[in-house]
Amino acid sequence: MLLLAGVLAQGGTGVRAQQSLEVQPHGSTDQAPASLATEADGSALIDQSTLPSAIELKGSRPRVDPSVVKPAATSLPEPLSSLGATPTLALPNKTSEVRIRELRPLSLAEVEQLAEVNSPSLKAAASQVEQAKSALLAALSTWYPTLSLSSDVNFRGSESRVNPDNHQLSSEEYTFGEEWIASFGATVKWDLIDPARAPQIASARDNFEKQRDTYLIGLRDLRLNAADLYFQLQRADEGVGIGQNAVRASLVSLRDAQSRLQAGVATKLEVLEAETQLARDTQSLTRALAQQNTGRRQLAQLLDLPQDVTPTAADPVQIIGIWQPSLEESIVAAYAFREELDSLILDISINNSNANAALAAVQPVISLSNSYQARRLEGQNGVTIDNSVDWKQHSWTSANTVGLGFTWNIFDGGRAWAQYRQNKQRAQQSEFEFAAKRDQIRLEVEQSFFNLRASNQDIKTTSIGVLSSRESLRLARLRFQAGVTTQREVVNNQRDLKQAKILYADAMLKYNQSMIQLSRRTGLDQIAACDSLELSNKKPKDDLLDSAAVPIKPSPLTPACKASILQAE
Repeated sequence: MLLLAGVLAQGGTGVRAQQSLEVQPHGSTDQAPASLATEADGSALIDQSTLPSAIELKGSRPRVDPSVVKPAATSLPEPLSSLGATPTLALPNKTSEVRIRELRPLSLAEVEQLAEVNSPSLKAAASQVEQAKSALLAALSTWYPTLSLSSDVNFRGSESRVNPDNHQLSSEEYTFGEEWIASFGATVKWDLIDPARAPQIASARDNFEKQRDTYLIGLRDLRLNAADLYFQLQRADEGVGIGQNAVRASLVSLRDAQSRLQAGVATKLEVLEAETQLARDTQSLTRALAQQNTGRRQLAQLLDLPQDVTPTAADPVQIIGIWQPSLEESIVAAYAFREELDSLILDISINNSNANAALAAVQPVISLSNSYQARRLEGQNGVTIDNSVDWKQHSWTSANTVGLGFTWNIFDGGRAWAQYRQNKQRAQQSEFEFAAKRDQIRLEVEQSFFNLRASNQDIKTTSIGVLSSRESLRLARLRFQAGVTTQREVVNNQRDLKQAKILYADAMLKYNQSMIQLSRRTGLDQIAACDSLELSNKKPKDDLLDSAAVPIKPSPLTPACKASILQAE
């Protein structure tokens, strides 16, 4: 283990750039040099050949810095202790074992904690890290000598005839023997010079670091997916609420239309329009309920909850904060923090090490060996037919051999050189993949940043649309009740209000999604509290129907073959 620590301490020449990265808020670039100012405003293009190399910034073998990522939770607190993961190989075979018995409200923090503790994919990634560590220990063992022992016990019987053609033998013509032979051997071998040893250890060490990067990538992706599914569940809950309000509004419109029809001041057409809108809103509510149930089960699958528990969103829908860093600061932070780039640099190092290991097949190997052999024999050979074996007779022999071995596979048909070139080409391929991943990382950050900015504006715009549509619907109802307008105007305004609420909920969802994507893709957590007056962190209160509580009656689930009214006509 000391040798393992030494190897990990060596080769870590590249200190991760995020340790020295300082992201400053807006307005902190006033003291920038004049030479940088001309480049920042676009007056001069930067010579791309002067950009720093990733090997210079991160090192040829970047090591994992777990301090840049909050460690995953390992245990559940008391309120969540009953939501531990289902046993790994459990497989329910009864309907009672998968029947949902509890709807458990969970906050976003509880969802992230459950995901970190229960996630099978994260546990698998941790297992791969341990496997890579074991492979590294196996590679380090080549520095030590090997000791092998062998032992066996044999019984040997023999007989001898002087004249086998003569069936009448005398005692002098026939002899036999019986012996027990015990042998013991010990061999110590130590490769003094092995050209393949160092590159194989380097490759195993780099693969260990790569698996640690993979674990951190999986942990960040898990947190992102957990938050994203939670926000989608909140959006589905909002969709159900919007659908319920729309159905209530349609019921009120239908009631008003039927009352006016009975009073003789409205036509049957207005009642039919209200019924059509009620059918549309009921259909939207049904779809929203299906999306809500699906979202809950998707979250339950990610959290690996017990088979009879379904999670629900306990937190209200609200803006999670404001992104402070600028676009340029976010891009530079992403380049420094993303473990995906470190993994590709490690791929280059691994392929170079594999190339050197392949070339070692045609290089000399010198080994030192020591072999010890011991043998003990009990019994007697050459006993005549008139005598018996004397088991008191025994003999002992031993030998010790010290040797220096030298092997050199001078020519192998060019196989070693071909494998060397193949691994060098793989290293070059990893360099190209590094460039592609670098461009992809920048595009991802820019997309999230632009979507965040657009969603920011959409929240303000759609909130105004909700307020305007709500007031328009209120005025349309008053006009309809006064007999000034028709049911069509009420239906249109009711539809506009529903669409405005949907757009507002979508804008809230996209904003929060863009926020967590930026945090995941940059490694930054500089999110300020939402105290801006331009962004409302609470959904608007729908007081349009507060004065009239309209219950929504549940409808039975009719089979599809019997549900269609058109088929009966």
